[in-house]
Amino acid sequence: MQSTISSAAVRFAVAYGVLTSAHEVGDYIVQRNSDAVAKGKHGPEGAAACARHVTSYTATQAAALWAADRRFGLGLDWRRAAAGLAVSALTHYVADRCAGHWARTDPDAPLLVRIAHDMGKKDWLTKDPRAGALLDQAWHKGWIGLAAAIAAGHRTQP
Repeated sequence: MQSTISSAAVRFAVAYGVLTSAHEVGDYIVQRNSDAVAKGKHGPEGAAACARHVTSYTATQAAALWAADRRFGLGLDWRRAAAGLAVSALTHYVADRCAGHWARTDPDAPLLVRIAHDMGKKDWLTKDPRAGALLDQAWHKGWIGLAAAIAAGHRTQP
């Protein structure tokens, strides 16, 4: 029983590390400047820019997860990996569609800002110029943890 727990923990740790590092690459290096600027705009232009960004972001995470699986023989199930990547992609899209609308003093602002207001973080949002970016990254990395847990789950038997 111990080896099953250990192998699951190792798969999770590797998946989390790989998805998090690929997140940094996909979010900051791979993302096109034009998409970074437009992804929060209202309407089809913003939605298309965000979709392009999330597509390249998810491809970056998928390639990194595939490479780690091959290199370390993790034995990840591709269906679970795809489900984990879908969680990461969907939640990334939700947050990034809000990114261009930071109205940090407005409680009617987008999702992440509303959540922070509801948690009593108004002063932090208005006084710390890094608050928006930190909130965004905390959101992403929290969901990456769930994505890694899904991806690293037990392999289903054929």
